Amino acid sequence: MSMFDLTGKVAVITGSSRGIGRAAAVSMAEQGARVVVSSRNQTDCDAAAETINAAHPGHAIAVACDITRAADQQHLMDRAREAFGPIDILVCNAATSFMGALLTEITPEQLRESMEVNLFANVGLIQKAVGDMTAREDGAIIIVSSIGGHSGGSPLSGAYAMAKAAETQLARTLAVELGPKNIRVNCVAPGLTRTELARGAWEDPARQAQMLSRTPIKRVAEPEDVAGAIVFLATRAGAFMTGETLIVDGGKTMA
Repeated sequence: MSMFDLTGKVAVITGSSRGIGRAAAVSMAEQGARVVVSSRNQTDCDAAAETINAAHPGHAIAVACDITRAADQQHLMDRAREAFGPIDILVCNAATSFMGALLTEITPEQLRESMEVNLFANVGLIQKAVGDMTAREDGAIIIVSSIGGHSGGSPLSGAYAMAKAAETQLARTLAVELGPKNIRVNCVAPGLTRTELARGAWEDPARQAQMLSRTPIKRVAEPEDVAGAIVFLATRAGAFMTGETLIVDGGKTMA
């Protein structure tokens, strides 16, 4: 059996109607997992699930979810269990950003939303999924963070970077709490990736050139580049890795 085989596993992936989340859902289905595609827009979720099911019949369902709402979080987990059974893998990928908002000028509402979506919602989702993993003493939780939580301060993305740095500590703390139950908790921290969230950076030639000038691999990452790291952490290949942050940034942070 392949070290990356996910046959029989059930994966819930937030923010998976497009971008990194969608690439992760597709990649996990290719490895045999049954995946729950989720974002706030049901139509977008349906389209992503249909694409997966066209290649892997019966391997995906679509469930709209506003991850900041506890009732939606619970509905997402309940639908996953109804369709496929206990949850084996949770990928917390949904995020938001207020690029260009200085911390000295950001509104309390914007700061609160950044923390709600990027941090607090992940705690709630994990709480509602972890019971299945605890009962079986096996599971994987992957939080999609960002190199923004590891690099030097930026005056244009302070709230986002704060939340992403907190996600790293969330993974470390949960790794200690859940390790005795054989549940692994890790982060993946992408660099500049061709997603809607980062469109303002990769679509602007000047900003892209500035970022790539400090990146050894001279290109913008594609969502599939990050999805590979997520799949690794979800499979037997990553079975002895927990509390870590896997940086996928073409060497930018190192350089």
